[in-house]
Amino acid sequence: MENKILGLHHITAIAGDAKRNFDFYSKVLGLRFIKKTVNFDDPGTYHFYFGDEVGSAGTILTFFPWGEGIQQGRKGSGMATEIGYSVPKGSLDFWQKRFEKYNVIYNKPAEKFGEKYLTFLDPDGLKLELIESKTEDNRKAWETDEVKADVATKGFHNITLTLNSIKATAAILTDIFGYKLIDQDVNRYRYATDAVENAAIVDLVELPEEKRGLNANGTIHHVAFRVPNDEILMKFREKIEDYGLQITPQIDRQYFHSLYFREPGGVLFEIATDNPGFTVDESLEELGQNLKLPAQYEPQRAAIEKHLVKIN
Repeated sequence: MENKILGLHHITAIAGDAKRNFDFYSKVLGLRFIKKTVNFDDPGTYHFYFGDEVGSAGTILTFFPWGEGIQQGRKGSGMATEIGYSVPKGSLDFWQKRFEKYNVIYNKPAEKFGEKYLTFLDPDGLKLELIESKTEDNRKAWETDEVKADVATKGFHNITLTLNSIKATAAILTDIFGYKLIDQDVNRYRYATDAVENAAIVDLVELPEEKRGLNANGTIHHVAFRVPNDEILMKFREKIEDYGLQITPQIDRQYFHSLYFREPGGVLFEIATDNPGFTVDESLEELGQNLKLPAQYEPQRAAIEKHLVKIN
């Protein structure tokens, strides 16, 4: 499996109001809030992480909440446009009622690739889907008082990329990442890796006339793919450079180590390691409770804390 990507690691999106984002994902959707830190490139803004109990790769949704009044993004070509979560069979009825209760915009359940799904929008307009996966998903769900394991999200099912042409992007998935085309429905092409059982799917939607998307509020910033460790991370760096694409040096993100490159269709891809994980700076029980700063910002803690809004 060394030469294969182990599915999705995390997905990062842009939000507006930090408190509203925190409340929606931790309370309405019932994800575990696993890390409250700052954007390492802009310490005046938060970086939130939501996931399962431990922040397993393939369950981690992260946000840069840039604050109220930021420009609204626009979905379009050259970007990731939909996030699919795996949920237990028979749970969509629960979610419809819950979305009614919390005034969440959603569409009635539909079906694609033989799987029932429910599309909804978060408060910033980000598009997500709850999908009753046809492959067994034994991942342990995080439970809250209102969202129990029999209905709770298990982690990612898939990510959807919208492209004017899928050809060059598909080649990255197959030639470098070890994915295979497993299904097609009109202009939606489903790629998957057999290296992992879940969070293994990337859907490519081809829309030749679609305008470029605008990366701002309510859109996905980047998609991160998973490798087990630094050694394999750097092997992928070589592969991507040899392929003729620009890629960053290794960057320490405190909870994983990363490389970034823009695939030919325009989507920002990251490759991230499993190590060292989210308990590197706080215990499993305490995850998400305290503001964690990387060492370079610790001296500015008082000023940073004063600037950030209270969320929990």
